[in-house]
Amino acid sequence: MNIQGFQKLTLLDFPGKMACTVFTGGCNFRCPFCHNASLVNDPLCYTSSADEVLEYLKKRKGILDGVCITGGEPLLQPDLEDYIKRIKELGYSVKLDTNGYLPDRLENLLKTGLIDYVAMDIKSSKDGYSKAAGIDIDIKKIERSVELLKNGNIPFEFRTTVVKGIHSVNDFEKIAEWLKGTKKYFLQKYKDSGDILGDGCDSFSESEMDEFLKIVQAVIPETEIRG
Repeated sequence: MNIQGFQKLTLLDFPGKMACTVFTGGCNFRCPFCHNASLVNDPLCYTSSADEVLEYLKKRKGILDGVCITGGEPLLQPDLEDYIKRIKELGYSVKLDTNGYLPDRLENLLKTGLIDYVAMDIKSSKDGYSKAAGIDIDIKKIERSVELLKNGNIPFEFRTTVVKGIHSVNDFEKIAEWLKGTKKYFLQKYKDSGDILGDGCDSFSESEMDEFLKIVQAVIPETEIRG
């Protein structure tokens, strides 16, 4: 496992769980608004070892109850399943964050029963996906991952980081129709972390975010703004 970061406590990343977060290195997207640019650009710069994280988890049994695995893109890790097994053996629930561009790997991992919760990024509307992802996208791969989650039995959420310069009202009208029937969808306000991959990105105002929210809620009533 290429682990580049480790947050020892989070009350936000895993719904209903007191958890820690493991950051894996490397990504198959180049989203200009990515706030973890160092994980994308320097995926071999190890900062934490897999065994170090497991040792910490052993000591925190009974205090923590969940582990979030994020990135980068965790599904790029060839030994991800084995590592999750080791986490599960310690009694922890596991949440996976993914961009959904590796549907075969996502499907295989879901079938193992090792994952307790999935958060999948929806970068934009289908028409705007390549611009948001920073690469030419085969949208069928994203569509398949969406359907895997919607038709499965594992709790999940979809989420979109809302970025001025990337998104428009029209994008959210189309996303709402695409994800219709979803119970958990979050609009995340873009924030400059200081480790951004590209240029030309900015935040929308609170009133603009509320406008997007109303558009989506007309189709997906339980949509919320996060952050």
